[in-house]
Amino acid sequence: MPVSSQPSASSATVRAPLVTPSVVVVGAGPRGTGFLERIAANARSLYGGLPLDIHLVDPHPPGAGRVWRRDQSPLLWMNSMAEDVTMFTDDTVALAGPVRHGPALHEWARDIREGRARLSAESEAAEAAEAAGPTRTGAPSGSGLHAEIAALTGQTFPSRRVQSAYLSWVYEQAVAALPSGVTVHQHRTDAVRVSGPRGGRQRVWLADRTEPLLADLVVLTLGHLDAEPDAEQVELSRFAAEHGLVHLPPDFTADSDLSALPAGEPVLVRGFGLAFVDLMVLVTEGRGGRYSGSAGQDNGELVYHPSGREPVLYVGSRRGVPYHSKIGYGLDGERPPLPRFLGPEQIDALLSRPEPPDFRRDVRPLVDKELGFAHYHRLFTAHPERTRVAWTDFEEKYAAADPCSPELDALVGAAVPDPADRLDLAALDRPLDGLRFDSYGALQDGLRDYIRADLTRRHDPAHSADLAVFLGLLSVYGQLIRLGDLGDPGGSWHGFFSYLASGPPGPRLRQLLALSRAGIVRFLGADMSVEADGRRGIFRAGSAVVPGEYVEARALVEARLPDPSPERTRSPLLRGLYEEGAAAISAGLVRVDPDDGRLLERDGTPHPRRFALGPYTTARSSGAFTRPRTGGPAFRQNDATARAVLTLLVGLARPPATQASATPPPAATPPAATPPVTPPAGASFTAASAPQPPDGLPVRS
Repeated sequence: MPVSSQPSASSATVRAPLVTPSVVVVGAGPRGTGFLERIAANARSLYGGLPLDIHLVDPHPPGAGRVWRRDQSPLLWMNSMAEDVTMFTDDTVALAGPVRHGPALHEWARDIREGRARLSAESEAAEAAEAAGPTRTGAPSGSGLHAEIAALTGQTFPSRRVQSAYLSWVYEQAVAALPSGVTVHQHRTDAVRVSGPRGGRQRVWLADRTEPLLADLVVLTLGHLDAEPDAEQVELSRFAAEHGLVHLPPDFTADSDLSALPAGEPVLVRGFGLAFVDLMVLVTEGRGGRYSGSAGQDNGELVYHPSGREPVLYVGSRRGVPYHSKIGYGLDGERPPLPRFLGPEQIDALLSRPEPPDFRRDVRPLVDKELGFAHYHRLFTAHPERTRVAWTDFEEKYAAADPCSPELDALVGAAVPDPADRLDLAALDRPLDGLRFDSYGALQDGLRDYIRADLTRRHDPAHSADLAVFLGLLSVYGQLIRLGDLGDPGGSWHGFFSYLASGPPGPRLRQLLALSRAGIVRFLGADMSVEADGRRGIFRAGSAVVPGEYVEARALVEARLPDPSPERTRSPLLRGLYEEGAAAISAGLVRVDPDDGRLLERDGTPHPRRFALGPYTTARSSGAFTRPRTGGPAFRQNDATARAVLTLLVGLARPPATQASATPPPAATPPAATPPVTPPAGASFTAASAPQPPDGLPVRS
């Protein structure tokens, strides 16, 4: 399958007499790569060997994209074990298209080690360039990509550059699997605008050329996006500039300039999720600090040895605690039979109502009952000695009880004697609610005890009901996608999912404990407040759990991703779509048809030529890649969108007389004057300009 990468052209070239159908995919990260893999999987059955141009637009390397690109600190990890990461479908994914098996991350690493697979050309070129250049600051000796792959096991939390290499390889495999008539043109630049009539060819304008790409269809797989600061952040930045302070607004931590945070000085940090973990790593180990001891042991206690260049991080958030540790064991025995109380039948019933369902009233109770079912199924079947009744009796009464009802609470209380074995979602969500500490010193002890207890439980198979709840969360997420913007209008469910199911590796929390003992990290608690004291020219923070006490600092970091917002997005492409009529919800997500990803307009009408996939849409899933054998909602979405795209494009590729024929025509040969060029290994791709028909040609349909 040829790949074209050519210098930008300022004018279009006519391709006559028949224009090859084309689709522009904006975004070449994991979601764009997953969509491309599904195009390859479905093309032979749906597209019949016809010619197709695919234009892939992204300034970052294909496969990894921006978030997973190699060019970030080797100290940064994934928050999943290698055996829990795959980009390939299996028979648990509800697909209309074919399943195409492929290796999970740890299996790919083994294939590389044993010579059954090679790194992608992109990764090999990056390795060669890094070997020839200066050693990266903060990288331990022997820490090259090949060394990491050699040491990687299924239980390793890989660095992001290992994941980058895996994604780059997956991209190469997806391109190689495309039929011979399909050509991929890479454009290493930004797409800045999409225009064109609803019933005609679309124009995709790129940052580095004056003429647009012309496309029959456009698929947006943009990933996480930047946003302009909201009113509060603007005011905090203005205050900081006026008083000579430091304010870092929400951003991708790996892209933030952390050099502004002075050594030894207090820094207020608002946010205790994965962005904080990256910050913690980059200003400690990234500045020359080191740990002794073993973070990989279940009860390993580390000692942090500072370099003297670290700031002192005072961290708080709404919950006041870090995300729950990743679970450190696998599930043996019977899996909970999911879905049970929130499956296709219940979603169909919600969608068939004359009035849209209310998430809090109609959906969340079903979510809670589904998670409870997963929890108690595992508890009763794997740990029956901790229950008082038979599972069959409990299941029958559990099914009959209303969600969140006193009857359900009474049933659980009678059947499960130890409160530690009962699922209390409210307590999980807000563990510090109602607690008060006399001082910040007492809070430090309390939070360290909480983190140690979380680590112990999340690594103890005796509490395997927690892993069953994790599987329940994945099942629920897959079902809620069908509700689109009705499934989580305020984003609260997504936040709870991330907090409970997408937390940091256990070793990171052991590092956090070591930093707390060393005085490098200090906890502020829940319901953190921040104020700008104009009289003293300082930031001040407090929390509800230590009333009347405050911490002052000359630096404030917002450790979280920017909130999506139609009004504040930094993507000129999305901004233009909003102005043109694309719909969004109050949480800032683009409205799409949950069945095939078509962009919806404000009146609810699907756009016939535009699709969108990813975390900025109302059909966002739990991730572009997932655990093997867990249903992979993103894979299902990719497949549905790829099949819709191919079905629409096949009509454009076949003249009317040919469409009636049972035998598809042979694939067209690209014009001799503009042959696709396969780039050499390691070439730095610039925006490619594939030959384009003149604007305004009639649409073939």
